[in-house]
Amino acid sequence: MNRFFFFLTIIGVPLSLIGSFMHWSPILMFVLNCITIIGLASYMGRATESLAIVTGPSIGGLLNATFGNAVELIIAILSLKAGLLNVVMASITGSILGNLLLVGGLSFFVGGLKYKRQRFSVFEARHNAGLLIFSIVVSFVFPDVFSTRLEDNATHILSIAISIIMILIYLFALFFRLVTHRGVYKGQDDDHNHVEEDEVPEWSGVRAIIVLAVSTLFVALISENLVHTFEPVAKSFGWSELFIGIIIVAIVGNAAEHASAILMAYKNKMGIAVEIAIGSSLQVAMFVAPVLVLVSVFFPTFMPLTFTIPELVAMVLSVVLIISLTTDGDTNWFEGAVLLATYIIMGIGFYLL
Repeated sequence: MNRFFFFLTIIGVPLSLIGSFMHWSPILMFVLNCITIIGLASYMGRATESLAIVTGPSIGGLLNATFGNAVELIIAILSLKAGLLNVVMASITGSILGNLLLVGGLSFFVGGLKYKRQRFSVFEARHNAGLLIFSIVVSFVFPDVFSTRLEDNATHILSIAISIIMILIYLFALFFRLVTHRGVYKGQDDDHNHVEEDEVPEWSGVRAIIVLAVSTLFVALISENLVHTFEPVAKSFGWSELFIGIIIVAIVGNAAEHASAILMAYKNKMGIAVEIAIGSSLQVAMFVAPVLVLVSVFFPTFMPLTFTIPELVAMVLSVVLIISLTTDGDTNWFEGAVLLATYIIMGIGFYLL
């Protein structure tokens, strides 16, 4: 798997940079940039994991919160700068749907084909369920409902206030799991799904920092080129900004994590796979989206924390479905098929919309 991502990176980076200078066709550049970002994202993920092991769980948790969705955050910020608000909002929705339904579904399905039953921590499942309800059902639905009765300035103030609260609660959640209640619930479920205390990092701290810095730099450069291809590609294929954000940007920004989750499920490490799928969704909802709201204050186009009705309905239904399937701490391939079917149905709907 690492060799595959290395190949994508070593071929994609020079071709993407050359293509931007030589003004290759937008469709070709769109494909090249997407492939290259997927390769770079894998290196950012590996560097972050190594740093998390070197620095310890507390700082490591903050690093994962910051860089776990760095690719998507960079693309979203550049899209906001370009005034593509619909793409940004759709990419948030797409990341949540993709992580919960696509990644979760593929993990359950692939792992379930090899193992009849796969178990993970019931406590972590219930903890994540509460955070999902808070972040999506409460924090996303609430401002959207109130925005219909508020003026734009009031909606902006409400969005900023909720964003700050969500970031604080996310940091509290990290502190709860990694400091005050670290190890309290360990041993009540399948311990083999938890990371071992003496885990050896893939790279040293210095090398991981260098890889992370270089990868982030190239992601920023290539993401800016990718953003400029959205409009011509949308016109060429008849795609809407909503579809590009929900399907394309979301999959590209999280491709490396998707592959890792499926691989963990195949190795019967379902706890890690579930954590990647649900944890990434929580990062997007409670960290990435609020940060984008706060960053947009400095841009001409402000990003209120209000989604379209189809986006809200899709996210709420996904949360309800994933909670109903995971709170028992047990998965199988059929549950994975249900999640995948739901993702396909929603994808078709957003494409037609």
